[in-house]
Amino acid sequence: MRDKYNYRVLYIKFCVGLVAVLLVGQLINLQLIKNYRQQADDNAFFRKTIYAPRGLIYDRNGKLLVFNQPIFDIEITFKVWNELQKSDTPIDTTLFCKTLNISKESFKTRLINIKDKAKNPGYSSLIPQRILTQLAPSDAAVLQEVLWKFPGVLIVDRTMRQYTTPNAAHALGSIGEVSKERIAQEPSIYKQGDYIGVSGVEKQYEGELRGKNGMEIFLRDVKGKIQSRYKNGIEDISPVGGKTLKLTIDIALQAYGESLMANKVGSIVCIEPATGEILALVSSPTFDPSSLVGRQRSKNYSKLLNDPFKPLLDRPLMARYPPGSTFKTVNALVFEHEEIVNVNTRYPCHAGFSVGSFRLRCHIHSSPLDLPNSIASSCNAYYCYALRTMLDNKKYGNIRNAFQEWEKGIVSFGFGHKLGVDFPNENRGSIPNTAVYDKKYGKGRWKSLNVVSIAIGQGEIISTPIQLANLAATIANRGFWIRPHVLKEMEGTPQDTAYTNKRYTVVEPEYFDPVVQGMQWAVNGGGSGSTARIARIDDIIVCGKTGTAENPHGRDHSIFMAFAPKDNPKIAIAIVVENAGFGATWAAPIVSLMIEKYIKGEISEKRKWMEENMKKGNLMPTKAY
Repeated sequence: MRDKYNYRVLYIKFCVGLVAVLLVGQLINLQLIKNYRQQADDNAFFRKTIYAPRGLIYDRNGKLLVFNQPIFDIEITFKVWNELQKSDTPIDTTLFCKTLNISKESFKTRLINIKDKAKNPGYSSLIPQRILTQLAPSDAAVLQEVLWKFPGVLIVDRTMRQYTTPNAAHALGSIGEVSKERIAQEPSIYKQGDYIGVSGVEKQYEGELRGKNGMEIFLRDVKGKIQSRYKNGIEDISPVGGKTLKLTIDIALQAYGESLMANKVGSIVCIEPATGEILALVSSPTFDPSSLVGRQRSKNYSKLLNDPFKPLLDRPLMARYPPGSTFKTVNALVFEHEEIVNVNTRYPCHAGFSVGSFRLRCHIHSSPLDLPNSIASSCNAYYCYALRTMLDNKKYGNIRNAFQEWEKGIVSFGFGHKLGVDFPNENRGSIPNTAVYDKKYGKGRWKSLNVVSIAIGQGEIISTPIQLANLAATIANRGFWIRPHVLKEMEGTPQDTAYTNKRYTVVEPEYFDPVVQGMQWAVNGGGSGSTARIARIDDIIVCGKTGTAENPHGRDHSIFMAFAPKDNPKIAIAIVVENAGFGATWAAPIVSLMIEKYIKGEISEKRKWMEENMKKGNLMPTKAY
């Protein structure tokens, strides 16, 4: 009985194995048929790609920023080239190289690399291979005159990005040759040698800007030479150009900001509070976007990449800093919401905050201060007292619960996570949670005094410049913010509701008035102190807050955030000037000039001296870190 059972098992295994072999054989046969058909198809037809022009880019006022200019690639069909080289009338390679202004050695190297399937997996002697790229129209015209002498050689029309301005390099972004990985992901869209957005708007809206390539189909003879259009072009596909984009950027304001930040390291972010539209994204040091197009791209990119001051770093979205005293505004709002303080709450300050041997210094000012004056005078002690009052308050049950309520309030203003800006590579910053302190001090072992530095925007608090600008916009709006974005309009496409919906903080609108009052006094005077009077503008009520971010590598970073006018604000702005010291020294004047330029269109004569000083100021550190 067992032998019969074993026989049946062996028989079933044999049948299963036979079926598997037959299926594998059939799959191999089908693949071979497919390959043969493809090869026959390649022998009979030549498909010429017609490249779609990328979409144009305009600023918010309709000024053209990015357009296309014609360039040309040179391609060779090796089946035709090789057969002619073996004939009695071979192609004159010397003349060909001379026409293209390249050496014969360079040309031979290119041929070897193209035929190397490890470097060029898509190589086929029947498919035109790109041997030279981005020829200027004048160089292509020279070849065109003698093209009849070089059968198998094609001149392929393409376009290259051109810029009307040397500004906004990080915002606009650049294009580069598509990677092998991206080709593998989307083989139906990209081929080797194609270009793709690699940064900024060009990368973020690649799918919309690239358009859709077309195709012309030609018949070949047995030697691979092109003979005629297939079906008189009935099956040809016309290219579809990329969509036109209108950005929220005001290029005049952008250029002005870049001029003020010349010879400085840092960034400026300007937002229209009511809409979340980004008016300017200044990253310094910067570069001319036209340096990253054409045949010099690789050389120039390498130079920028190796610059110790990192001009390729998109500082508005990627740089990370402690927000310093600008963070007192959001702390004040959370403390109000939690009923820890109100407009009349006062705390003392004796040149700082002291508990036992612990001391956190503060500058000299009146004492005690109420809430608006604590903002205007930027009192450190006030916020240390208020934070400890909240964290030690018995109504929360314990410090962990109190801290989680504080964290929830702070995060609602956009800190600690990505804002969702329509740009690649946005940084999230950092807001600590209880787990951070459990790990640092031990679970249940940390006290309010251990974390008191977060009261003044230091310690574990990390923000990005765009988060600070968003905070200014949120205060300007008295409690809501719209996700910052750079796309204003796209041809034939409605605006994404993600960039139109209001996002409300946990803090009620009525609590914003004391903070706004304090920010007004900080610039315009009227309270017990004024830390940013230099930012005052005639006929415009500017509300602002200074900050100083600690820098372990040198002088502290100068920070200032503001919005204006106080009522119906048109602009919210944040700036970080690295290695510049106090916020009122460099950051506040630059912000003030940006506001005046945007709202009034020009700088008043009485403030021209400030403009000149800011433009001429050189704060570049002696070495990078």
